[in-house]
Amino acid sequence: MEVKIHPLQESDAESLFHFEVANRIYFNKMVPDRGEDYYKFETFNDKLVQLVTEQSLGLSTFYLIKDENGTILGRINLVDSNPSNNSVELGYRIGEDNTGNGIATKALKILLEKTTNLEVIQCIIARTTQDNVASQKVLAKNGFIYAYTD
Repeated sequence: MEVKIHPLQESDAESLFHFEVANRIYFNKMVPDRGEDYYKFETFNDKLVQLVTEQSLGLSTFYLIKDENGTILGRINLVDSNPSNNSVELGYRIGEDNTGNGIATKALKILLEKTTNLEVIQCIIARTTQDNVASQKVLAKNGFIYAYTD
């Protein structure tokens, strides 16, 4: 399967909303629920507009992971930029129907290739829960080094 990453745009609102609703229960097993309001289209769209604005200001970078048909498979983001040490935090999620297919590994590789040209990013930090072995493998395959923190 071909995997591409595309910058988040306001025009993605409807398809991304459906992706998030379809995967809500699955994602809630790994991260805290975003609350009922997030799953109302108007609220979701307002939040998406805020993210696109944040992206346009260079504060964060949000991508959709898509297949060759433009179907959303997941999301991958660089957020919480820290100018004092030129670091950013990595986050990603793959829809339940597409886990275990190497999509996160491919998407992260593409993202890292894009960021090598950005001199302002010197460190990308990723966090996983201890039991999220799949995500730890994705990071290791892409050259991340394990560092235990409390």
